[in-house]
Amino acid sequence: MPSYRSQRNYGCRVHDQYRYFDMRTVVLENELVRISILVDKGTEIFEFLYKPKDLDFMWLTENGVQNPSAYLPTSPDPISTFIDYYPGGWQEVFPNGGPTSTYLGAQFGQHGEVAHMPWEYNIMEDTPARISVQFCVKTKKLPCQIIKTLTLESGSSSLLIEEQLENFSDVPLRYMWGQHIAFGKPFLVPGCRIKVPNDVRVITDSRGGATYEWPYVAASSGERIDISELPAKGTPSEMMYLTGFGEKAWYKLENNDLGMGMHVEWDGTEMPYLWYWQEYGATEGYPWFGRHYNIGLEPFSSYPTLGLEEAIRNDSAGSIGPREMKTFRLKASPYQMVKIGM
Repeated sequence: MPSYRSQRNYGCRVHDQYRYFDMRTVVLENELVRISILVDKGTEIFEFLYKPKDLDFMWLTENGVQNPSAYLPTSPDPISTFIDYYPGGWQEVFPNGGPTSTYLGAQFGQHGEVAHMPWEYNIMEDTPARISVQFCVKTKKLPCQIIKTLTLESGSSSLLIEEQLENFSDVPLRYMWGQHIAFGKPFLVPGCRIKVPNDVRVITDSRGGATYEWPYVAASSGERIDISELPAKGTPSEMMYLTGFGEKAWYKLENNDLGMGMHVEWDGTEMPYLWYWQEYGATEGYPWFGRHYNIGLEPFSSYPTLGLEEAIRNDSAGSIGPREMKTFRLKASPYQMVKIGM
């Protein structure tokens, strides 16, 4: 018989009695934040709400959250199987980042495979002072398992994520592993600023992998552009990769008008790259059609977003030995900015 779990309407609490679009959903909340997770869809975080401001930091696409089992795609290609169901928000990506790629005889689609899979979960701690839920998934194309634990403490807006990646085989493996975190309205608007540590470098897709010192890159006209400040809607966008963080990596994304920011810190040894994905509303075709203004700031093991084969070629792909276990830690913290001179 399952054990009885006390119900609570104060402090930290876990809600796992709900289904959202008929998918198992776990909600973690305390006095400051509410975080909603689709267990049946890759532990996708589709809500990260800061309660005092009623402000959700996660980007929600025009298509919103969808249940993949409720729709038969007319073009089941390896890209659309991810994009057609992509609601924005925050996905776990492993073992391939980007489009179709083949490795050791296995073929992967866009950002596949754990972002598409149902996970199992177990409530590890449930008290007014602290809640902790453990999620687990075994990949089907590689002999790997990911276990991740999400923790909230009373009075804190910080979500702590602790992960273990394990290779169940006697074969050494390569992989791409990342946190696909996307921000959009109402938090993200033109003029928002990105802050990162000193000495971070920028690698650009459109300039043949040219490297620049943050925050300036060269435009095609030769003009220097400050990419730490988000531009006007309709500005052409591109893919960039930040590196040089060191062991203790972090970034801050701030909206000065709202007086709110998001601080993300993570293990830069395991994920030394930060993908800076931009969509400022200039893409008129599939899948955005000029409707969105968003960015992704995504800690990753590897680059670029061209799949595992390319990451192996440039030797940025992660490595895990036979029967080895790796760990990763990330903390995401919404915060209110201090007004100077008030």
